Amino acid sequence: MKKLLCIVLAAAMLLCVPVSANAAPESLAFGDDGKFVILHISDPQDDRYAAYDLTNFVALAIEETKPDLVIISGDIVEDSRAGDAGVDAEGGREGVTIKNNGELDYAATLENVKIACDNVFSIINDAKIPFAVTQGNNDYQSGVTNEDWLKIYSSYEYCLTFDESTDSTGRIDYNLEILGSDGEAAFNIWLMDTAGDNVNAEQISWYEAESSALAEANGGKPLPSLLFQHIPVGDMGNLFEECKLWDEGAIPKGGKFYRLNHELANGYHAGAMIPGETTEQFKSWKKQGDILGAYFGHWHTEGYTGVWDGIELGFTYGCEFAKPGPYGYRVFTIDENDVENFENELYTYEGSVKKDNARFELQVDEPYAEYDNFIAEFFAAIRNVFVLISKGIKSLLS
Repeated sequence: MKKLLCIVLAAAMLLCVPVSANAAPESLAFGDDGKFVILHISDPQDDRYAAYDLTNFVALAIEETKPDLVIISGDIVEDSRAGDAGVDAEGGREGVTIKNNGELDYAATLENVKIACDNVFSIINDAKIPFAVTQGNNDYQSGVTNEDWLKIYSSYEYCLTFDESTDSTGRIDYNLEILGSDGEAAFNIWLMDTAGDNVNAEQISWYEAESSALAEANGGKPLPSLLFQHIPVGDMGNLFEECKLWDEGAIPKGGKFYRLNHELANGYHAGAMIPGETTEQFKSWKKQGDILGAYFGHWHTEGYTGVWDGIELGFTYGCEFAKPGPYGYRVFTIDENDVENFENELYTYEGSVKKDNARFELQVDEPYAEYDNFIAEFFAAIRNVFVLISKGIKSLLS
């Protein structure tokens, strides 16, 4: 009788607990229409005084894409720099790191990091959209420990970030499964922590073990996946080709000129990478056979996509408005019935909040100009010299 009374009282108490109809979902899943939309944002890289256009950027991107998941691929905060005059409520200083007599003031820095994160995270959380974060080099350079970063992430109801890997450096790596209409995992997202360089051997081993476990649970077939991390793999260089000074898109690198190879990739690049040998991380992706595409930030002004050795690779623009643009986001639309042919689009942020004309525009890739005589090549070379000088000045000013 006493046991029965306890059960009745417990049930009554449960009925009295309010349940939010808008609580964060326990799992990610394809919608009733069979679609799943991912909004990819990179490099907000701001301080406690958020740039006016940054907060508008995040809110407007969410409004336009209506995502099921937001991914922020690193550099949530700027550790320390000057030069954000006119973009926010405190012109001239940008950075969360506070030092007293050359020593890190950890409490003050942590408080700045929390506020800088909230400027971005609260917009997504208030919209009741799940979001996931990867670590960037500036996040590490702030001096805040990963233990405290995880506490910040866990303080947001809709933040899905956690540490699943066991590497000795304590990097934050994890994966998120997306359930299909049958309730089983139909797709997967890898989120890797590159810290200040690249993933290490322990992280690769963890990825391979987890990838194999997912394949086993998927009837022995690799579970189709996308991967996000802050710093790009060197394999991005294989999307470039050597060219001449007068060629459109020519960028100097290592004593030569390079541009995107339009047979492999399209988009905008302010910098260049040199073709090279396959990295260990890329080899692991090929070995596991689950990665359909991998996407990165870090360089801010790069917005291009290409396919190398069967895997799509992409740079997504940053959105730090204290540095020169372009700024933009990437949006994926995945169809449960055709996951390998997902849609992938880049949008750039145009105008500004101050001018009341801020908007996003779909990036449209254009072919390179072709030159068929010496005079045209000469004037194209002159143009490229001025373009490179202009980029150099912008880089110095930033």
